[in-house]
Amino acid sequence: MAETTSLRIRLVTPDRIFVDGTADSVSLPSRTGYLEVLYQHAPLLAEVGAGEVTIHGGNIGDRVIFVSRGIVEVLPDRVTILAESAIPPNEIDVGEARQELEQGQRMWNEAGDESKRYAEANRTIYEAEQRLAAAQGAGHSA
Repeated sequence: MAETTSLRIRLVTPDRIFVDGTADSVSLPSRTGYLEVLYQHAPLLAEVGAGEVTIHGGNIGDRVIFVSRGIVEVLPDRVTILAESAIPPNEIDVGEARQELEQGQRMWNEAGDESKRYAEANRTIYEAEQRLAAAQGAGHSA
């Protein structure tokens, strides 16, 4: 039996299985920064943040997908990403992302003394900025 060095990659949203195949590596946004996962990576469970998932090689080929929020399970031979949403960067509605950014800025201005409202506003602003960067081709790339 031939030995493999490919990762099994699955990217799942509530609506569908977005990606299911093999790859040489995957880069993804965690809440604390980007992770680069290769075959035989140490097991890991992390919160996924807004940003670009970049897949390299395997039967998936080179592919970039924008995701927002979720969790990732990394095992030595597979990566499973459960994301709230996923979309190819070229399908991002820039106008909608700009509106989301403006909404986040209004939320921030109206937060007053409530730290939870500031946190929600900051999250909204960050996700909109990441979505705009991905749509403009200026997002993270591995």
